[in-house]
Amino acid sequence: MEIEPIAKAVRARGGRALVVGGWVRDRLLGLTSKDVDLEIFGIPATDLPALLQPFGKVEPIGQSFPVYKIGTIDIGLPRRESKAGRGHKGFAVEGDPTMSLEDAARRRDFTINAISWDPLAEEYIDPFGGRADLQRRILRIVDRATFGDDSLRALRAVQFAARFDLTLDEETAQLCRSIRLDDLPPERVWGEIEKLLLRATRPSIGFALMRDLGIVDQLFPELKALIGCEQEPEWHPEGDVWVHTLMVIDQARSRIGDLDRADALAIMLAAVTHDFGKPATTAVIDGRIRSLNHEEAGVAPAAAWLDRLNIHSIDGKDVRRQVLGLTAHHLKPGMLYKVRHELTDGAFRRLSQKVDLELLARVAKSDCLGRTGEFDCSAMDWFLERARDLGVDRRPPKPLLLGRHLLDLGMKPGPEMGELLKKVYDRQLDGEISTTEGAITCASEILLSQHREHKDTE
Repeated sequence: MEIEPIAKAVRARGGRALVVGGWVRDRLLGLTSKDVDLEIFGIPATDLPALLQPFGKVEPIGQSFPVYKIGTIDIGLPRRESKAGRGHKGFAVEGDPTMSLEDAARRRDFTINAISWDPLAEEYIDPFGGRADLQRRILRIVDRATFGDDSLRALRAVQFAARFDLTLDEETAQLCRSIRLDDLPPERVWGEIEKLLLRATRPSIGFALMRDLGIVDQLFPELKALIGCEQEPEWHPEGDVWVHTLMVIDQARSRIGDLDRADALAIMLAAVTHDFGKPATTAVIDGRIRSLNHEEAGVAPAAAWLDRLNIHSIDGKDVRRQVLGLTAHHLKPGMLYKVRHELTDGAFRRLSQKVDLELLARVAKSDCLGRTGEFDCSAMDWFLERARDLGVDRRPPKPLLLGRHLLDLGMKPGPEMGELLKKVYDRQLDGEISTTEGAITCASEILLSQHREHKDTE
C-alpha cells in the first residue's frame, strides 16, 4: 500500500499527512522499515474513517485512542498524552487534529523518533534536532518534563543505543537512572529485550548500558549475580562471569542469521543464562577457581529469569524448554569430544531427547569463543557434524514402535504398554533396533519373556 494516495486525499480535504516515528528514523539511517505510521493533521476524527475507505479495508485498533490500520500502515490523529496514574495504561489520551507539528512531536521519547516526513513535499520536519543527533550518534530526550511518564523509555534507550550505535547524552542518562521500573509488566520488558537481542549487532552494548543505568539492579538479580563472580584466568582471561557473558551474547548474535525467530531467541536467551549457575557454585579448590556442576545449578535461576520475562512458547515452539536444556547441557559438546573415541551413537540420540543439538552446538561454540585469548573450539564443529550424520541434529529419532503395533500383538492399553514402548525405544536409541519390523520383533520377545516369568511364579 502506497502512502502517497492517502496523503493526496488528505491534502484534497485541507489536511496534511506526515509519516512519523521509526520509519523516518530508519530512512535517515539507510534502513528499511516495513511498518509505517501516518499522522493526519487538519481532518476531524469523525471524518477520518470515511476518508480512508477507498484505500482498502480499514481496521480500527487501539482502545484509548482511535488508530486505523490499512495493510501495514497505521493512521491516526496527532494526540496529547497526560499522565493519569502509574503504569503504561495510566495515560489520558486526546486526539487533536489542530495541533502544531512541534507540539505533536513533543510527545515522542527521543529526538531521533520525533522527525516527520512529508511524502508529498518530500521534506523532513525536525523541530527538536533529531537529524543532527543521528549524525552525531547521540540519543537525547525530547521533553524532560514528560520523559519519565513512561518508565519503559529507560529500556527503549538501551535497545536504541545498541541497535544504532548511539551514546546517551548526560541528561538522558541521568533521567534514565532516576526512573523507577517496578510498574512495568513482563511483556513490555520482554518486548525491549527481544529487540535488543535480535536487532542489535552487538547486544552487549545494551547489557552494559543496562548495568550503567541501574536497570540490572532494578529488574534482573540473576544478571547482577554474575558481576564480580571470578573465573579461572587460565580458561577465562577476559575477567568475571559478567564480562564473559556479554562476549558470549555477541558471539551468539553472529550465529542466528539463518534461524527462525523462536530458535534465534532460544540461542540468545541461552547465551544470557548459560552461566547463571556459576555464582552459587564457584569456589577455590586446590588453588584454582572452579564452578563444579554449574550447568545444572543454572537451570533454576534461568527458569526464574524466564519467569520474570514471562517466556514460554514463541511462534509455536517451546522456547522455555530449549533455553533450560541449553543451559543445563552447554558443556556437553566439549565433554563428549574428549571421549569421542569410546563414544557410542546412543549418547547423541539420548541427548537429542533433552535439547536441540543444532542449537546446543551454536551456544557451545559461542561460549568457547566468548573469551579473550586463543582457544581451540573445533569440538563444537565435530559435535554438530556427528549429530547431523546421525540425523538427530534438530530432533530425536522417531519411535519405530507405536501403540498400534502393540495392539496388533494383542496387548491392551494401559501403563504396561507405555513401559514396553519405552523399553523398545531405549534399545532403538542404543542402535540395537533400526527398523519397524525389528522393533515389533523385540516387543514380541519381551512380551514372551514376561509371559514365561509370570508362569514361573505361579
